[in-house]
Amino acid sequence: MLDNLKKILNEDQDPKAIEKITSKLENLIMSNEEIGYIAVQKKPALTIFPDSIVVTNKRIIICKPKNLGLSMEFIDYDWDNIEGAFVKEGILGADFTFTTKTELTQTVDFLPKNQARKLYTFSKEQLDKLKHSENNITIQTSSTAFKDEESIDKPSFLAEDYTDETIIEEILTEEVFDFAEIISVNTNNTSFEEPKSIEEKNTESNLSDLSQEELFEKLQNYKRLLDNGLILQGEYDKLKAAILKYM
Repeated sequence: MLDNLKKILNEDQDPKAIEKITSKLENLIMSNEEIGYIAVQKKPALTIFPDSIVVTNKRIIICKPKNLGLSMEFIDYDWDNIEGAFVKEGILGADFTFTTKTELTQTVDFLPKNQARKLYTFSKEQLDKLKHSENNITIQTSSTAFKDEESIDKPSFLAEDYTDETIIEEILTEEVFDFAEIISVNTNNTSFEEPKSIEEKNTESNLSDLSQEELFEKLQNYKRLLDNGLILQGEYDKLKAAILKYM
């Protein structure tokens, strides 16, 4: 505590008054809390028990002597509840004012100007640190929420690595020749005519007008129809016999 007093004291402060305040605060300061600055009132009239204001890395503490200095009233405000800090200088000194997020305003008047300026500087530093810390937490929270949302919305099967390729299986089909001989299409009507049987088609065809090559090619086409299951064996035998008559 004495080492901190050496850093706090300046020509405008009464060492005895500062020592008295710090002795009162000794049991109130937390283990991880450090006093940054202490400012003491200096009114024009002689004041035996002036008010004082203490700023630490955790809070602002207003100290008000009571019962002729035999007791002390402490009012503290955490930095995360402080909205802003202000200094107003006058002829006889300066007023240090701070506001809370609950719209409460506290003012300590008649402070030496130098002390009020140091109070203001320390307060701004603490508020800036708090704001920077809150921004970092907000960014980290947003990033985590985004990752969680991404992992929830993403289907499980997409979590695995995959390539955007479509594998198309080629199906080999056997080519069918002379399919027009089986089904005839009426282009003038929307419906299909009932196909005539192959035997009837052969009866209508004049096989005698065909050359040997054409007859052989027709026989091959009928064989393909048989192999593809489009005609029965009996039908093929009849067609084959009819063609062989002219070969």
